[in-house]
Amino acid sequence: MFVKLNDRVYLNADRITRIKIDEVQDGIRVRFYEGQNQVAKSHKFDSVEKASAWVEKTMNQK
Repeated sequence: MFVKLNDRVYLNADRITRIKIDEVQDGIRVRFYEGQNQVAKSHKFDSVEKASAWVEKTMNQK
């Protein structure tokens, strides 16, 4: 199943093995992994709660 991350990126959710919410220098990002390899990352968020809500909304697309 593919989910739309943004205007240009669709992610194959069946292959994602790990999702990590990570604090970086300029904000919070969500990173998507297939095994040990990072395959995508999200835009910046102001808080972990907003990032978590975005993950729930995005990964529950039909």
